[in-house]
Amino acid sequence: MDYKQILQQTEYEFIQTDKHLGKHVILLGLAGSYSYGTNIDTSDIDIRGITLNQKSDLIGLTRFEQYVDENTDTVIYAFNKIITLLLSCNPNTIELLGLNPEHYLYLNDIGRLLLDNKRLFLSKRAINSFGGYADAQLRRLQNALARDSFLQSEKEQHIFNSVKNAMHDFNNHYKHFENGSLEIFIDKAVNPEFETEIFVNADMKHYPLRDYSGMWNTMANVVRDYEKIGKRNKKKDDLHLNKHAMHLIRLFMMALDILEKGEINTCRVKEHELLMDIRSGKYQKKDGTFHESFYDMLSEFEKKLRYAAENTDLPEEPDMLKVQELVMTINERVIRDEI
Repeated sequence: MDYKQILQQTEYEFIQTDKHLGKHVILLGLAGSYSYGTNIDTSDIDIRGITLNQKSDLIGLTRFEQYVDENTDTVIYAFNKIITLLLSCNPNTIELLGLNPEHYLYLNDIGRLLLDNKRLFLSKRAINSFGGYADAQLRRLQNALARDSFLQSEKEQHIFNSVKNAMHDFNNHYKHFENGSLEIFIDKAVNPEFETEIFVNADMKHYPLRDYSGMWNTMANVVRDYEKIGKRNKKKDDLHLNKHAMHLIRLFMMALDILEKGEINTCRVKEHELLMDIRSGKYQKKDGTFHESFYDMLSEFEKKLRYAAENTDLPEEPDMLKVQELVMTINERVIRDEI
């Protein structure tokens, strides 16, 4: 299939007509299942891309970060914004630098320059970005399974573990947060519909309102994500669970390539059969839970990731001077009207 023909469809005309896109676009590529090589007949086509900031963004007063077209599930990031995301080894954007050649729908000389320098964005930051993302995905998978198979008290313990895990990151996001000022625990329920319930002890004084709100939102989102499905369509949700499980394993595969080889390999050719087996439900039991072999596999990937994190040759941080030189070189072309 010639994927480049996708852009000829009328629903993608916005790429040529929008003032932020058009000649400013430097790269467009497939995302999601098509980019991973795990697509099936019903898979949607997702597109991700990069467009240059305009002169008014760089030395004027305008600000542009990304263009989103929900109709075609297309997201095109402004150059300066994606640089920030790439520096953090954000899994959803770093994969755009490791597509198969045929999965790039458009690539000009500036886009190629960015791809030629993709190793600049690889650092030990990938440990936290991929590890944290995979951990969040795993907990969502476990929570979804717990909705159907656990007693209420067990479900409450599961939510508690997820909230507690989210709290570990508070120190990184809230500089003034002090350990011990916020405690969560499980006790006999006040709610008559529950056996046990999660409670909070909070002791904060002179605390920034926005940080306070952010912490509570973090915890509330865990509870909300857990409870929002409620009564589920088992057949439909099993498809989603298997897809979710597949992407969890795929994340580990990508992270290992980055840490062990310094490579970004988005399309999983060698592991295609394994990933498709997971997606098709071969690791799922009739009751909707997963076979021990899946969790054994997951445990093995976690061990490999820990070892790779301890032994990687990647630098602690990206070489910011070299990244800045690259960004200045590209943005200078915008300032000089050379695009």
